[in-house]
Amino acid sequence: MLTSVAEAPRRQRSAYRNFRATVARVERLSPTFVNVTFTGDDLGDFGTAGLDQRVKVVLPLDGHGFASFPDGEDWYTAWRELPAELRNPFRTYTVRAVRPELREVDIVFAGHGDAGPASAWAGRAKPGDEIVLIGPDEFGPGRRLGIDWRPGEVDTLLLAGDETATPAICAILESLPADATGAAFLEVPEAGDRLAVRAPQGVEVRWLSRASADDDGHPSAAHGELLAPAVRDWVVRHLADLGVTRAAGDESAAALAAAERADLPDTPLWDVPAGQSLDGACYAWLAGEASVITGLRRFLVREAGLDRRQVAFMGYWRRGRAELE
Repeated sequence: MLTSVAEAPRRQRSAYRNFRATVARVERLSPTFVNVTFTGDDLGDFGTAGLDQRVKVVLPLDGHGFASFPDGEDWYTAWRELPAELRNPFRTYTVRAVRPELREVDIVFAGHGDAGPASAWAGRAKPGDEIVLIGPDEFGPGRRLGIDWRPGEVDTLLLAGDETATPAICAILESLPADATGAAFLEVPEAGDRLAVRAPQGVEVRWLSRASADDDGHPSAAHGELLAPAVRDWVVRHLADLGVTRAAGDESAAALAAAERADLPDTPLWDVPAGQSLDGACYAWLAGEASVITGLRRFLVREAGLDRRQVAFMGYWRRGRAELE
């Protein structure tokens, strides 16, 4: 007798796997953000760990759909072996919400016109469109893979990112306990991109718009031009509360060298404390454009004096470069 995916023993299931789905609803949240709700019978098994969990959104090929896209745990190797014209493009996103009882998954896309395949697809998405999500299996052995929000027992939380990190930051804020304290800084293209988000009373949420109120809506500030100084100012004002236990700049030579290498164009910018961060007074989570996040991480570790094990930083993208696939 054949065994269905839902009935397969846990040890036989992949941590991450393909989920075939269709678009159920499309909701324009703001000038930049659009929420796409996916549905499908298989999504009842989609992982629900939430937070900043990363998934792949696989996009259809014109006239070909997903006919050549490989299934199975080793899908990436099989995808790389396909002729270039048969490789479905894909991009990395974070899950905004999962409703397994309804077999639904929400992903919020930050649009930038037709400059990228995912943005172009989301701008035209309509109910019934087919898609493939590669994400965690709720009943597999590693449902928390792809989650980098791992604070220890800390007193103060600091989150910072641009529009690509906004859905993850919003999901994290809504998961925090009621007594959490800290701040979240979200840099977005326009003032109208401020999203509704529930956050504990003790966590300050600041939206930073790159577009001036008197211009034609196009950003007047570069990525990070508002985010970096806002975070720096907040840290300086709260330095005494952040529990720095060593002199600023006292980072190992090996760690500094790794940070320097992270600036190279083809080097992934991703450094997250193994397991949970150090317990203590502060935990910082930074994500967005690589050069901006690198600068903030260096400020926190070298100048403010945080231990690097208190800082998770992720370069979601690089200015002028598509996602490395």
